[in-house]
Amino acid sequence: MASSTKRACDACHRRKVRCNGQQSCGNCLQAGLACTYDAIPQKKGPKGSRAKVISELRLREGQKKAEHRRQDSYFSYGSPTSSPSSPTLSGLLNHELIDGCTDFYFANMYPTMPILHKEQIWRLVADMDSSIEAYCLLCAFCAFMLIQPGMETKAGQAIHTLERSLANNTSLGKTLLDGALRRRKAYDYIEKPSVNAVLTSFFAFGCFFGLDKHNTAWFHLREATTLAQTIGMQDEKTYVGVDYAESARMRRVFWLLFVTERAYALQKHRPLTLHATIELPSATEDPSRPIAGFLHLVNLYRPFDDTFIGLWNKSRTDCSTLWLAHLQQQLTQALPAALDCTETQAADLRTSQHWLRTIVWQLAITNGFLSSTASDSAMTFTYPIEIAKDLVVVTSQLSRQSMEVHGIGLIEKLFDVACTLIDVMSCVPLESPSFGVSPQDYLNHLVHLISTLRGGDSRYLQLVFTKIRDTLPPHMAASITQPMIPIKAEPSPDTPFLHHADSVSENQSSNTSSPYSTPPFMQFFPPS
Repeated sequence: MASSTKRACDACHRRKVRCNGQQSCGNCLQAGLACTYDAIPQKKGPKGSRAKVISELRLREGQKKAEHRRQDSYFSYGSPTSSPSSPTLSGLLNHELIDGCTDFYFANMYPTMPILHKEQIWRLVADMDSSIEAYCLLCAFCAFMLIQPGMETKAGQAIHTLERSLANNTSLGKTLLDGALRRRKAYDYIEKPSVNAVLTSFFAFGCFFGLDKHNTAWFHLREATTLAQTIGMQDEKTYVGVDYAESARMRRVFWLLFVTERAYALQKHRPLTLHATIELPSATEDPSRPIAGFLHLVNLYRPFDDTFIGLWNKSRTDCSTLWLAHLQQQLTQALPAALDCTETQAADLRTSQHWLRTIVWQLAITNGFLSSTASDSAMTFTYPIEIAKDLVVVTSQLSRQSMEVHGIGLIEKLFDVACTLIDVMSCVPLESPSFGVSPQDYLNHLVHLISTLRGGDSRYLQLVFTKIRDTLPPHMAASITQPMIPIKAEPSPDTPFLHHADSVSENQSSNTSSPYSTPPFMQFFPPS
């Protein structure tokens, strides 16, 4: 007597056909299905269309295989891929969106980060369907631009019906960024790095910086500097024999990372990895787009080396009064009286200059180097009043839109200068007529700036008023309400740093963000 057929495999059981119980069974081999025996036997049910069941089984198998491939490409390098484009992003990263992001970059971002030319972007666009590296860089580039407000109309026109669920530019930027980071895992950019890989990491840093995700931002900034060092950007020998245009771009990328790392180290108490080991790019290498403002920015941050950052992070103690006084003198003389740059660049440079002066003063007071009788005003307790006055004079000459474009980053610096001024006002007698316009007037102006820029839509406005209420005497706090010095609504044609061709619209601003709090210094002041 023939033995009874063994248990039917999962597919035969689902299709309700006779199974020979082998591995793999004849039916599965013929239908091209995976033959498994994983399902728990259930009661028989009504029969359905066998062809429909086969299609359903094949669909489920395809979904499982696709999920396995997705996970493999996410966690490993070198996974095979037929196209760099992702089905989810194919309708988003289109030419209209790229053109809009490119226009925004050259109108607003290029002066402070001159690391891409239009020809380079066009080459990336031509290669993005065949090169994962080009595709990822374009995604990260567009994501970074979209996170800066000012592109609502162009971005909206670029979005197809399928993607209308993306509510705003930030959502679109986050989607593109996520796509870039996922697709990037399909090639080994770490073992075989390139300048484009460095830029992708830098733009990823900029995105997370703007999204207030600072641990992730720091990771990608450190990734960018590590890739740059792997390529050898910090070594002058690397540039020997390299094409002039590519060499110039590499130098700009290195120095942009140099400045960014230092600014972030001061704001977030991070260590440094890059140092001033190569020559600066030439200021005249591209007459159509001068970079004098960018070079000024490099020179502003150049003195903040390992020694200063070590003292700032409290990993070193070898500080001296003379050294800090010399650093203050360097900062005061770092920029010429008339800047040969756009007004937008001037707003960033001047604000950064006075913020850095404040940082150095903070280090001086925490080390006990200040004195009410010091011959150098930079080493006195009242020096922040002088810094605030200089900042007020500068910002009163700037149009609002030239400051708006720097977004939260500039507001943070104003906030830090204002908070330091409040500490001084609470501890130092201010009856002396030598101050001229009173410190309250300077504070009024800074507070008004914080309340005006970006429509006052930042947490710093509430924070500064809380500090005023908790720190200053009631009669003094009550006077901080209205600006004593008007803020210009439009640029002046007589302003020496204005470049009319690069003026920006009033609604263009960045969304960068890296909150930090001003440390209290009251305990370092001498008793009144």
